[in-house]
Order: sequence, then C-alpha cells, then structure tokens
Amino acid sequence: MSSSKVENGMLNHILDEMVKVVNNSKDEIFEIGEQSRQEYERIERELAGVKEQVVQVIDKGDQLEKKVKQYRIRLSEVSKNFKRYSEEEVKDVYDTAHELQSELLVLREKEEQLKNRRSELEQRLLSIAETVDRAESLLGKFSVVLTYLTEDLQGVSDTLENAKDKEIFGLKIIDAQEEERRRLSREIHDGPAQLLANVMLRSDLVERTFRERGIDEAMKEIKQVKELVRSALYEVRRIIYDLRPMALDDLGLIPTLKKYLSTVEDYSQIHIKFTSRGKEDRLEQKYETAIFRLVQEAVQNAVKHANSSMIQIHFELMKDKINILVVDNGKGFDFEEKEKSSFGLIGMRERVDILGGSIRFKTQPNQGTKIMIEVPLQK
Repeated sequence: MSSSKVENGMLNHILDEMVKVVNNSKDEIFEIGEQSRQEYERIERELAGVKEQVVQVIDKGDQLEKKVKQYRIRLSEVSKNFKRYSEEEVKDVYDTAHELQSELLVLREKEEQLKNRRSELEQRLLSIAETVDRAESLLGKFSVVLTYLTEDLQGVSDTLENAKDKEIFGLKIIDAQEEERRRLSREIHDGPAQLLANVMLRSDLVERTFRERGIDEAMKEIKQVKELVRSALYEVRRIIYDLRPMALDDLGLIPTLKKYLSTVEDYSQIHIKFTSRGKEDRLEQKYETAIFRLVQEAVQNAVKHANSSMIQIHFELMKDKINILVVDNGKGFDFEEKEKSSFGLIGMRERVDILGGSIRFKTQPNQGTKIMIEVPLQK
C-alpha cells in the first residue's frame, strides 16, 4: 500500500471523526437552546402571575391601611374618653386595631417578597435571553463547519496529491470560511441580535410602564416583548435553515423553491405567486444552490425592507440558460445609494458573476422593485 493511500485513509478517518464530534456538539447546543426557550416561556408566565399578585396585594394593603387609620382615630377617642366606654368596648377597639395592624404588616411583607421575586424573574429572563442568543450563534457556526465537513471536504483526500495542492486548497477553505462567517455575522447582527437588543430595551420599560400607567399597559408591553422574542426565534431558525435546505438535495430546485415560498407566505402574510416554465429537470448542484440563494435573498429583501403586499417570482428553464424575474409592489429604494452599502445586493451580484450570468435591478422609491437574473447553463 502506497504512502499516499495511507495518508488518504487517515485523512478520511479524521474527517469522519470530526463530523461525529461536530454533530454531537450541535445536537447538545440545540438542546440547550430549546430548554432555555422553554424556561424563558415558563418564567414569563410566572412573572405575569407575580405581577398580578403584586397589584392585588398593594390594593388590599391600601384598603387595610385606611381601616387601620380609622381605628387609630377610634382608639385615640377611646383613650381620651376612657370612662365613657365599657371595659368590653375598650378591649374590642384595642384588639381590632392590633389585629388590623398585624395583618397590614404581613401584607406589606408579602408585597416586598413579591416585588423581590418579580425583580429576580426579570433578571433571569434577561440572562436566559442571552443564553438563547449564544446557543443560536454557536449553532449557526457549527452548522457552517458541518457543511464544509460533509459537503465541501468529501473526497478531498483524492485531490491532495502533493503538499502544494494541500496548501492551495487550505487557503481556499480559509477564504470560504471567512466569507461565510462574514455573511452569517451580517445576518445575525441584522436579524436576531437587533431583535434581542430590542427585547432588552422593551423589557426595561415594562416595570416603568407598570408603575406609571398600570397593569393593563404593562401587559401590553409584555405581549409586544413576546412578539419580539418570537420573531427572534423565527429569524434564528431561518438562518439555520438557510445554511442548507435538505429538500434541495432530495427534491430539486423547483419543489424546494415552492416549499420555501409557501413557508415565507404563511409567516409574513404577504401574497407570493410563483410561476415556472420549462421542464423541471434536475440541474448541477452549483446551479441549484446558487439560484435558490438568489431567489431567497431577493424574497427576504422584499419581506424585510420593501413593506410589500405581493411578491411575484417567474422562473424559466431553457436549454442553455435560466431566466428569473422577482417583482414586488413595495416601497422601492434608491438603487445608486444602496448598491455599494447593501451586503444583500453585493452578495447577489457576486453569486451571479461566479455563474457567468447577469443581474439587473429596476427600482425607484414608492414604485416597487424588479430583479432580472440570467444564468447561462454550461454543458
């Protein structure tokens, strides 16, 4: 057995072991994230109950304090005119005043305990939100690593015939990893990170709203915070799904696009119409992946930024090329201003350039957006 075959076998074994380790770590992180989310929801429910109890105890204490003041006045009157009252009447006034005072002290102590519990739960919510954020961030990173290990590195040992090839390949891997990290960093920063930062700010307003405007307004704030958390979780799951939709390998490009667009339509409440022409043949993986990403980026831009009510996607598969048209009726934008600063537009243009195709944008403020893509198919 030649030394190169031995090295290839060892490299394949190392890759297999790395995949196992990454998969196990990814599952553990996902479980931590799910448990944290469940704990967040449980504490959120408990916090709502505690806040309601605080309101009830405060109201009851205020009413009891009025009674205590009344009996203090009564007690003062009895003390000044002691001889006018019977022993039983005097004793009854003293006992009642003492009983009310004791009950008030117990209520105030309970109120203090509930407020402490409320503060503790609010702090735990913040801590758990940070844990969820870290778990999802790590999960995304592990998914990227797993993608490279299971897809881009399969059979790599067969192509590494000498040290020079290995060095060049390693540099390409590093470049690709850094580019993917930059993309993920941008998505996490613009999506879950922004939403969770908003959650932190809004959660700080809940107690202030409760003190200044009452429980009803505070509950409205809590509901809005829950919606923000739900949106953040959706964004995290979307990013995880975006790393590699499994349906693309199993079903092909058109069925995967239909499934993806249906999911986006259900969540965003935006009407999405998809039409395709030509035979739904399977394409090379590089085309299916790249075209899916292009449509995905165009649709996500329309959903997130365009404030549109309808998105139309026209897909045409010809013998020698693919034509794609994505149209939305949103607010549009100044293309010249956005072209150099938008990572989404830059990424779309880079993908099309790699495939040797062309992409054009037609948009103006308040006039919607059209994206026209043409990709040649190499035989």
